[in-house]
Amino acid sequence: MIIERILAGIYATNCYVITCEDTKKTAIIDPGGDGDDIVSYIDKNGFDPVFIILTHGHGDHIGAVNEIKQKKGIPVFIHKDDGEMLGNADKNLTSFMSGPKIEFMPDTLLKDGDAIELGNLKLHIIHTPGHTRGSICIKVNDVVFTGDTLFANSIGRTDLEGGSFELIIDSIKRKLLVLDDEIKVLPGHGPATTIGMERMMNPFINR
Repeated sequence: MIIERILAGIYATNCYVITCEDTKKTAIIDPGGDGDDIVSYIDKNGFDPVFIILTHGHGDHIGAVNEIKQKKGIPVFIHKDDGEMLGNADKNLTSFMSGPKIEFMPDTLLKDGDAIELGNLKLHIIHTPGHTRGSICIKVNDVVFTGDTLFANSIGRTDLEGGSFELIIDSIKRKLLVLDDEIKVLPGHGPATTIGMERMMNPFINR
């Protein structure tokens, strides 16, 4: 598995481009902006992009979706509980952010427990509500992409529509901390960490 992190958009969202080494099939997680950079990386390496997957529907994670869809013609996946956010600029917050309003409809709605094939890889969908109703994490082999659910020594904010502090803590404890300590955590913002490190050091989990 090849993983490339591209800092995307004015909010420095971690966009991850993950590729099956055997087949060159590629998925784009949370293209928050800088679509040219994302497409250039894929084209330069001869990868075959097959879908975009969003960890949730907020504007800082969707900024380059329309541009990439236009250039590559690939579908967009998101959890079913966040699907309506994509079609409403007020709900996805792009109405209140610098830049254009963004509205589009997803192609595929996901649910907890789904497994999506990417070449010889499998992307396991873990529904982790709390930051939004439809927030997901995506586990692939020994890595979990946590979006804005779990950060290094922090958690996602819960004061926006659909957010819940109780839910996000429950999601982290029941859905993520059951994973092995060695699992690498690649969050939607900031540096990487591990499940074990967050189990020991994250003040929101250990309060």
